[in-house]
Amino acid sequence: MTRNATVINVLIADDDDGHATLIQEHLEDSGIDNPITRFRDGAEAWAFLSGEAGDAGQPVLNPDQAYLLLLDIRMPRMDGVEVLRRIKAHPKLHGMPVIILTTTDDPREVAECYSLGCNSYITKPVNFDDFSEVIKRLGMFISVIAITPPKICLQS
Repeated sequence: MTRNATVINVLIADDDDGHATLIQEHLEDSGIDNPITRFRDGAEAWAFLSGEAGDAGQPVLNPDQAYLLLLDIRMPRMDGVEVLRRIKAHPKLHGMPVIILTTTDDPREVAECYSLGCNSYITKPVNFDDFSEVIKRLGMFISVIAITPPKICLQS
């Protein structure tokens, strides 16, 4: 069990099945037993966050829970930068922590993500062992942070 007073729901938005599986497995291997929800692209993630999901049995955002988004940049339909831009512009979502977790290390994109309000930018290492170590450390970080639920209310 995590040491958080509030359970943090980990959201993974990554179109690469292999990366998403490795992230989830390594988080679990590091002792994270938090709920983890994976989205296959930015549009799926945004539908969940904006309250547009739920029609086809998809998960729905619970306003009484805390969320942390691990967000890839290069995704189809809606890229991670656009998802980040929308989250940070949304009056009810802007406080949600977002960690960019991507293979992209272009300094301009790193700077843009920080200027938009990401909390951290982590480049996925190409080497499997290095990738595993980065995710293990991320899992340890998640196990000790506390995030207060933002009391998200998407309905007017």
